[in-house]
Amino acid sequence: MKSCTSILFGLLFMGLLFPLRAQDQPNSEFRELKGLVIDSNTKEALILATISVQEDNLSTVTNSEGAFTLKIPSSMTEGYIQVSFLGYQTQNLPFSIFGEDPLRIDMLEVATPLNEVNIVVPRSPESLVREVLLKKDENYLDKYAKMTAFYREIIRKRKKNIALSEAVVQVYKSPYSQNRQDAVQLFKARKSTDYSRLDTLTLKLQGGPFNALYQDLIKYQDYLFSADYIDDYTFTYERETRIDDVPITVIGFRQKPEILSPLYQGRLYIDSKRKVLVSAVYALNITDTKLASAMFVKRKPAQATVSPRSISYRVDYREKNGKWYYGYSNAVLEFKVDWDKRLFNSVFSLTCEM
Repeated sequence: MKSCTSILFGLLFMGLLFPLRAQDQPNSEFRELKGLVIDSNTKEALILATISVQEDNLSTVTNSEGAFTLKIPSSMTEGYIQVSFLGYQTQNLPFSIFGEDPLRIDMLEVATPLNEVNIVVPRSPESLVREVLLKKDENYLDKYAKMTAFYREIIRKRKKNIALSEAVVQVYKSPYSQNRQDAVQLFKARKSTDYSRLDTLTLKLQGGPFNALYQDLIKYQDYLFSADYIDDYTFTYERETRIDDVPITVIGFRQKPEILSPLYQGRLYIDSKRKVLVSAVYALNITDTKLASAMFVKRKPAQATVSPRSISYRVDYREKNGKWYYGYSNAVLEFKVDWDKRLFNSVFSLTCEM
């Protein structure tokens, strides 16, 4: 089983670990806005929900438990936090509503009644997914393109930041009809690391802007829906919703019960009329921690046992001149490290986005 994140998990303390922005520096004056984002009906945590300050570039995402902490300058006394998640109603919350305890934010799903668009939806959700994958040459970028991207990588030990990397990169995107890999050139970068929190860990996490591109499910289909693995999933129609006022079909997928190797589960947001994947949110189904660990951990101290706790992803696509292309990706990887002859374990997480 291939894994796009086995590459992500490789250079934890080597590679792009770039000075903290003002909001992340420990000596700067800031205020922390804390919250927990959940589905109002199921009460389940919404992972990778976007939290941002309106009319500003400060933003973050929720972790594997749906929680977030956003630091804003103390001088920002008035303003709004925007909470958004695909398929849910966006909420705008004033700074004043946040207190010392995390604010619980219940998100409502946007349900769209079945309409005329559903006439073009195949009866089988798997058929729709296969058609989207087959139409990549027709619907997605068909020529070479150079893009400017912003990459951010944050490493935490439990809830404390220990490393922040930021970089501006040039992405050289090859046509979706070709098997050639994309290329990335580093343009500007900065880093900051709190070595006092590294805990002598020599675990290497393969990361960096290039590997974020492997979350492009359409370009790199073999990592999730290759011909060898697509039959191992069960696909279901979940609901209709809207993104930017465009009707979207939401298809859920999860590995079949008889499949023991860790695969993925999540939701695909498909424009069923144009047969285009516009977004995907998915996570590794950790059915066997040893097998899952082998997918990600390439090196580790002999005296440590490393186990993945949660591995979550999100990828969004954008359209220009009738062609779609990779526009944004986010990954949150959380690992527990148990040390021999130590009473307490360590929990590290890696969040990266481009």
